Amino acid sequence: MTRKKVKLQYISNDSARKATFKKRKKGLMKKVSELTTLCGIEACAIIYSPYDSHPEIWPSQAGVQRVLSRFKKLPEMEQSKKMVNQESFLRQRIAKSNEQLKKQSKENREKEMTLVMFQGLTGKSLLSLNMMDLNDLGWLIEQNLKDINKRVDLLSKSGSHNSQVPQSSMVASTPGVAVDRAVMAMETNMQRQQQWFSDMMNSHEQMGFGGDDMMFPFGDGNHNNLWSNAFFP
Repeated sequence: MTRKKVKLQYISNDSARKATFKKRKKGLMKKVSELTTLCGIEACAIIYSPYDSHPEIWPSQAGVQRVLSRFKKLPEMEQSKKMVNQESFLRQRIAKSNEQLKKQSKENREKEMTLVMFQGLTGKSLLSLNMMDLNDLGWLIEQNLKDINKRVDLLSKSGSHNSQVPQSSMVASTPGVAVDRAVMAMETNMQRQQQWFSDMMNSHEQMGFGGDDMMFPFGDGNHNNLWSNAFFP
């Protein structure tokens, strides 16, 4: 059975709040003790509460004074370098979440454009794409062509090496030549698709680009700002 997630807010019930304080205080002291033992570091804890007349300290008064004295000897900039309060902690969490959201949005957009690219290769019309979509699609095609060119260069170098092998070893190089030809044919096909895509973009005014039938959720719908994009370069 999974443990119920605790809602982080002030506990209004007095008895429940007191019970929670005692339980979590004990756990906190245990964690500090484990941290110092496992990692060989110096640490201390001071806890004030309305339930005790004196603060509770760990490990001892002398130990707390030793750690605090070492801390006070640091320059002011070093003392506050890694300090956080509730507000700054939440700001850090929000900033991290925003970065994760931005990364996920870019990945989703790339998957959408990959699907559109394959649909275009199967003959589906792209006339309803807006300029934001066309820009993203062009960038994706360009990246795929770069990957293909790198692969072709690698296989070409491998083919040049195989061409220097004696005639008795030519049989072993035949599969490499076949792969080389297949990749070159793929490159030619992609270049044709790129030329077709460029011709289509050059004549977008006559062909009626900018329809809303295939609007994607991450596009801003700004048809005038042709090459402005928050997801792809």
